[in-house]
Amino acid sequence: MASNRTFTMIKPHAVADNHIGGIIAMIEAAGFRIVAMKKTQLTPALAGKFYEVHKERGFYGELCEMMSSGPIVPMILEKENAVTDFRTLIGATNPANAEEGTIRKKYAKSLGENAIHGSDSDENAAIEGSFFFGVTEQY
Repeated sequence: MASNRTFTMIKPHAVADNHIGGIIAMIEAAGFRIVAMKKTQLTPALAGKFYEVHKERGFYGELCEMMSSGPIVPMILEKENAVTDFRTLIGATNPANAEEGTIRKKYAKSLGENAIHGSDSDENAAIEGSFFFGVTEQY
């Protein structure tokens, strides 16, 4: 059974470049409903906890540094087949390989500054969403 919710966050460089509105417009135009959203900033320690699954990978330190470099906009989204449909909407991690009309093709700068995160599974969507939002913050 496919989940109806997924998690995303607009990354610091996309926030700094004033792409929040454009990205949200693309999300809503694709039929997603925003269930929870806020603007916040991760500390290096919180970024490390969020990305703990990547701790043994070479890019972990750089990732944590980048994700704590400025405000982010985390969101929980709702739609039938949310995880799969959202992964399609955001496009390939490397914007050079992303399809036209995807968020990363339009807003990402590079592989490292790829504008937006999207959960890769129903399980991770639930874990990641609860990292940022309590039950009373989801509508």
